[in-house]
Amino acid sequence: MGKFTSAGAFRLGGRTGKSLIIRHLSLTNFRNYASLELELPPNIMVFQGDNAQGKSNLLEAIYLLATSRSPRATNERELINWSALREELPVCRLAADVQKARGNLSLEIALRGKPAALSEAEDSFSPWHSAPKAPPIHKRIRVNGVVRRAVDLVGQINVVLFSVQDINIVGGEPALRRRYLDITNSQIDSHYLRQLQRYHRVLWQRNRLLRQIAFNQASPDELSFWDQELVQTGAYLVVQRDHMVAALEHLAQAIHDEVSSDQGKLRLAYLRSIDKKRGKGESRIEEIAELFARSLQAARKKEIAQGMSLVGPHRDDLRFLTNETDLGVFGSRGQQRTVALSLKLAEAKFMLSKTGEHPILLLDDVLSELDVQRRRHLLRSVTSYQQVLMTTTSLDQFEPDFLEQAVLFRVNQGRVEPLSG
Repeated sequence: MGKFTSAGAFRLGGRTGKSLIIRHLSLTNFRNYASLELELPPNIMVFQGDNAQGKSNLLEAIYLLATSRSPRATNERELINWSALREELPVCRLAADVQKARGNLSLEIALRGKPAALSEAEDSFSPWHSAPKAPPIHKRIRVNGVVRRAVDLVGQINVVLFSVQDINIVGGEPALRRRYLDITNSQIDSHYLRQLQRYHRVLWQRNRLLRQIAFNQASPDELSFWDQELVQTGAYLVVQRDHMVAALEHLAQAIHDEVSSDQGKLRLAYLRSIDKKRGKGESRIEEIAELFARSLQAARKKEIAQGMSLVGPHRDDLRFLTNETDLGVFGSRGQQRTVALSLKLAEAKFMLSKTGEHPILLLDDVLSELDVQRRRHLLRSVTSYQQVLMTTTSLDQFEPDFLEQAVLFRVNQGRVEPLSG
């Protein structure tokens, strides 16, 4: 699509990869959108508006339709428009019409729950809860009009979300990095998602058994079955993560070299808990399964004492290093933000290489956190993708040539209108 000329201006150019475009987005009672019908062009779009007007909600809706989960909400009830929650049967609906190289596609997610007042009153008198629990939410997913599971939705469209919270992937808790690896892999590999779901079910059962053994309510011999199940599912996760990290490292290094001003060569290290070693992108299932099984045997006494599984992909980590310095621990905020930017741009290239389709890029007010050099690099990079949605509070953060080729929208109190001029 767009490229920088030698003078730094943007111009249109060719793309490689198959087309993936959201043509229409429909929201009903989602966040602050009571009703929205929005046509989306195959282009770069910039959504400008003040804070708390609904810009981020648009990107969240697309991310939810791609992954079945919100990047922000801790409870899906938060997604339902507050006025709808006062209705007898509050319902939230998100839908998208998608154009793909192999045919058109329709996606829909509907959330339905009890009225808040009724549910909270009922739960307040429940003998099983010390505090009112969140009212239940029923989620229904449809793909081309047919009811499907979440595992059937993920991967229908691929998205890469850039946000100011990306820095936490570098410097935050290990769980955030594992979640990043899992969501990215799940979008390109449906078998990975199924194995991940099974792994967590097995892990729950195994932890339950470990606690029973600790209280002499079960025999340690019963662990053998669950050990085999954990190894079988977990080995695949470890191998796929290892291969993905190696690919991301290769892609991110070139990006980091360009925007880091010689801060050192970026290294990505996938740290495996099964052998306390760094993966090298060359792992084989059989090898990892053997290591995993031995690790479980070695940790058995300690796991029984603590009542939890202490090794496996749920305990692995991803670290970012330059000159063997862990940037998550010792890096400055600027260094961590540069790594996060490099990682996200590498993720987009990784998805394109694996699927042959351009992922949809969602950039949520990220320019305000970048200096001029990194801002220009990001804007230059996103112009090679088929569809990009960006949010901002101020158009002054963009190059004039970039804005000339983008489609501009104004977001105000849950309404989206084209912005002329």
